[in-house]
Amino acid sequence: MNTNTERGAANVGVIGGTGISQLSGLVRVGEHDRETVYGAPSRPIEEGLLNGQRLFFLHRHGSPKAIPPHLINYRANIAALRDLGVTHLIAINAVGGIGADMQPGRLVVPDQLIDYTWGREHTFDDGHNGSLQHIDFTQPYDRALRLAIIDAASNAGIPHQAYGVHAITQGPRLETAAEVQRLARDGCDIVGMTGMPEAALARECGIRYASICMVVNAAAGLGDLPLTLAAMHDILQREASAVRNLLGELLPRLSTWGPK
Repeated sequence: MNTNTERGAANVGVIGGTGISQLSGLVRVGEHDRETVYGAPSRPIEEGLLNGQRLFFLHRHGSPKAIPPHLINYRANIAALRDLGVTHLIAINAVGGIGADMQPGRLVVPDQLIDYTWGREHTFDDGHNGSLQHIDFTQPYDRALRLAIIDAASNAGIPHQAYGVHAITQGPRLETAAEVQRLARDGCDIVGMTGMPEAALARECGIRYASICMVVNAAAGLGDLPLTLAAMHDILQREASAVRNLLGELLPRLSTWGPK
């Protein structure tokens, strides 16, 4: 049993996305290359220290070859983190901004989501245990973890939006202007491709899960610049630095939490 769990502290995991393939400042102390019953995670999970605080880090898109959003083995990723004892999981997502306040360069801590994905392995429930696993997903993000992120951002002076509805689309293509208008009518504030089924799988496992979304562009039809990774590069770099500072403020707070 690891010493953090023995002290009653949270075991923290971080899942990085576009722009967060490596966690700057992480001092690696180990690597976990493990297979699950659902296959292998996107890449080996790094164990390390960030500002002296222990965490596990996984890049969901893998490397050196990038796994597109619809082909990520979300079940293997979450199962592997669960098997390592992760109790609190922070997902980092690059997103497009829809709402008027969701401008490029903004960090958003969403409180709701709408799932528009299809065809993904979205549950651990294979029916073999003979009972239905109806999880309560009314609030898809853990409230206490969200509030801890928001408080840490406020204390660190990091500009952020403390709420928002996160639309998750199938990808890997970006949305049409008409689709973005539909998302806006549905009440969505930001749009990405990797938030589901990740959040629901974490809930099934009993892992506290919250998301930090980096707005890297205006969604299709809402901005003047073409939607390319090159155009998003500078914003990704700035927001990745802000996320790293936010995690540095957040992790000491979580070190005093017990497992859920």
